[in-house]
Amino acid sequence: MKIIFTVVLFLAFSSCFGQQKKANDFKVINRTLSITNDGSVIHLDEVNDDGKAWIKGAKFTNGNIEFDIKGKDVLQQSFVGFAFHAVNDSTYDAVYFRPFNFKSTDPARKAHAVQYISSPKYDWSRLRTEFPNKYEKPLNTPPDPNGWFHIRIAVNGKEISVFVNNEPKPSLVVEQIVPMNGDMIGYWVGNGSGGDWKNLKITK
Repeated sequence: MKIIFTVVLFLAFSSCFGQQKKANDFKVINRTLSITNDGSVIHLDEVNDDGKAWIKGAKFTNGNIEFDIKGKDVLQQSFVGFAFHAVNDSTYDAVYFRPFNFKSTDPARKAHAVQYISSPKYDWSRLRTEFPNKYEKPLNTPPDPNGWFHIRIAVNGKEISVFVNNEPKPSLVVEQIVPMNGDMIGYWVGNGSGGDWKNLKITK
């Protein structure tokens, strides 16, 4: 039986859709989190190093993570994504996007639009050096780098697939590098980056 948990306005996913999200619903690491007045959009500000906002009470190991996300088209200043399988603040899987590369005319940059990492051992730099073009890919149909776009991260055992804007074909398919036994999930931003998210839905 498929159970759908939706983070719409609070953390009691299936029953409290009418309540607003609050800052204390999150454990925020190295960022300041803000929420729009209507409770629909989560924002993390721009600070050096990575930042996370773990969703208290949310657990995920296998299934689908869907959300809308927005970064910006400024070179090396927008790294926006989602972390999952987290054991703690530094040990987790994550998928993130570099909007400034989405529509670049440079083929090398365009190929680095979506990235998988396994923190802390396998960051983007190590993966790019040891496994070039395996854990980062271009997007099939790049969206507006300054606008909202929809993401579905499908986790089926060790396989992780990333779908953009409801396309039937994933832009990225990888296998988990390091087995993770964590189940924390949260919003993720890279060095110096902020970001915005809305409409998070978890399907198990």
